[in-house]
Amino acid sequence: QVKLVESGGGLVQPGGSLRLSCTTIGITPDYYAIGWFRQAPGKEREGVSCLSPADGSTRYTDSVKGRFTISRDNAKNTVSLQMNSLKPEDTAIYYCAAAAYVCPDSLEYDHWGQGTQVTVSS
Repeated sequence: QVKLVESGGGLVQPGGSLRLSCTTIGITPDYYAIGWFRQAPGKEREGVSCLSPADGSTRYTDSVKGRFTISRDNAKNTVSLQMNSLKPEDTAIYYCAAAAYVCPDSLEYDHWGQGTQVTVSS
């Protein structure tokens, strides 16, 4: 039974920071790429970041480069997304997802979490 659980979302002022965590259950992080996605109301889900299990390489969408950092803690079976310098346009439901071995170029991940709300507003 595979399950992904996101946590750490909340309300933050512009310029603030949040750390999201994705806890993985039933999979080995060493063999799964973990991606972060977000979806704002009325918009399509977009990829934010992905962490490769092979070499730890990372991928970010242009709008978050330099502000967000993805990392893995294998001992805790978690992958985190540190979000700094948050902007109102970062407001969305954030999802983590797992794919075997590599970061897909699409939404074709094997498992998805339920999401956590991030709201950036003054």
